[in-house]
Amino acid sequence: MAIQISGKLHAMFEAQQVTQRFRKREFVVEISDNPDYPQYVMFQLTGDRCENIDGFNVGDTVNIEFNLRGREWNSPQGETKYFNSLDVWKIEKVGSNDGGFGGADEPPPHDDEFLKDVPF
Repeated sequence: MAIQISGKLHAMFEAQQVTQRFRKREFVVEISDNPDYPQYVMFQLTGDRCENIDGFNVGDTVNIEFNLRGREWNSPQGETKYFNSLDVWKIEKVGSNDGGFGGADEPPPHDDEFLKDVPF
């Protein structure tokens, strides 16, 4: 199930090669449901979707469709940690006439190999 949200693009970062098979690109969206207390939320694009934000600029208002992911990781010392990620599968500019960038008909498949290697 995808979650939808709108906000203003606040920051964009370069793509990172996390493992040989996994690449991600993070960006921050300012969500102002309450203008007195804006929220700055980090999202990520993965794999081939990393380039989907290339045509965007900080300050653009965007619509995002994403999946909320969570995973458990056990350290070599036996400590268990939990991590969340907001995996974007569609992003488009609000008011864009070209239909936006990075559209997809369905969310990306769940990458089990990624879950085995991620210590963060």
